[in-house]
Amino acid sequence: MPFNVIQILEDDLISPIIKKVAYGLATTCILGGAVYAGYRVATPAQQQTRHYRQPELNDQIETVLDSLKITDDQLIQIMHLLEDEMNAGLSSSTHDQAVVKMFPTYVKNIPTGTEVGQILALDLGGTNFRVLLVDLRGNSRIELTSKIFLIPQSIMMGDGKQLFRHLSECLHEFMLKELILNTGVCYPIGFTFSFPCSQEGLASARLTSWTKGFSCSGVVNEDVVKLFQNAIDEKGINAKCVALINDTVGTLMACAYKDPATAIGLILGTGTNACYIEQLDKVGTWKGDYDEPKQVIINMEWGAFGDNHRLDFIRTRYDEEVDLSSTNPGRQTFEKMISGLYMGEIVRLIILDLLQHELLFLGHRDTYGDYKTPLYNRGGFYTKFVSTVETDEGIKFSNTRRVLEDIGIQNPTFDDCAIVQHICRQVSKRAAKLAAAGEHVE
Repeated sequence: MPFNVIQILEDDLISPIIKKVAYGLATTCILGGAVYAGYRVATPAQQQTRHYRQPELNDQIETVLDSLKITDDQLIQIMHLLEDEMNAGLSSSTHDQAVVKMFPTYVKNIPTGTEVGQILALDLGGTNFRVLLVDLRGNSRIELTSKIFLIPQSIMMGDGKQLFRHLSECLHEFMLKELILNTGVCYPIGFTFSFPCSQEGLASARLTSWTKGFSCSGVVNEDVVKLFQNAIDEKGINAKCVALINDTVGTLMACAYKDPATAIGLILGTGTNACYIEQLDKVGTWKGDYDEPKQVIINMEWGAFGDNHRLDFIRTRYDEEVDLSSTNPGRQTFEKMISGLYMGEIVRLIILDLLQHELLFLGHRDTYGDYKTPLYNRGGFYTKFVSTVETDEGIKFSNTRRVLEDIGIQNPTFDDCAIVQHICRQVSKRAAKLAAAGEHVE
């Protein structure tokens, strides 16, 4: 199962955008080793005694950050472990116990670029809900009209019916604005639902577990399409959900419309996952037909890689703390080390550790004791800050200073900024290496 082609769909949290081999549709994603190719360590020209102009040369700081470092041998080991888990997920005899589920999606064909027509594309997979009117013009041409709606935390953690009513209200608002509501035309909906599901058909899938901070009641083990269609019908919307896929499959399909040779979809954003085209004779869990083409897109659900403790040898105490404070302790181990929902929190915990060891914000300890500031609160250091800080150029660290001020650190010194940038780069570097290891499984 060679992973040689990468496609990325848009997400809100991580940059930069990367294309490799085929076309990618992406906004703000991290991608494997390519991110590390752009990794640059701040190296100011002058070094002063007792100052951390080059924090990577400070033994005490590096002792704290050593746990984030992954060797090449460990990366090779991770690749082999993931391949084992993939095979376990594909086999009918081991699928139930497998942590990487390798769900068949019932999507057997990919676009050719000749399709025409209008469809509604909905995307729920994080803190945003995207609604798009997609106009397929043929000849690989697409025109899009879209709007992004925020998902309040109260909705993310509330009742399942409330969630789908909220989504239908967003859809109603969008269709009203685009003048396609109550037109007598029933618009087909392709619903990108980026959570682990057991697919029972192209328009039937049962949620197996919530991820990415969602914990809505009454949805797990239920048919997501039915729940959503009920909410749509209650609202009197002229639309019907004809397909449910996750974001990786949506990525692959969208990119295949531009380039039919596309074979893999990869998401690195709020969460992380991958899909690829597999031959049916290797899918022991397949329950569909064996008509041509004898292939199906496999939704890996690789965010759960390591839930059986096989990645414990690279986990840090920061990872463990992030896991314990999450909405799903013990689950999505791989995702919690590399995705946008968690990277900022890992950085925040390391900053607090260095602060406690008096290696950061020297001489200002007494002024940084306000525990109401974002620095001292879970989620207070956004993952977008990681991107902002690690790419900050110049000796003034203007962007880094603004980030630190946003989290409650006033008047940070040059050394403070250099150390925080080093932390962000180490966390990103680890995430990039782990993503690259998953990408190169054969």
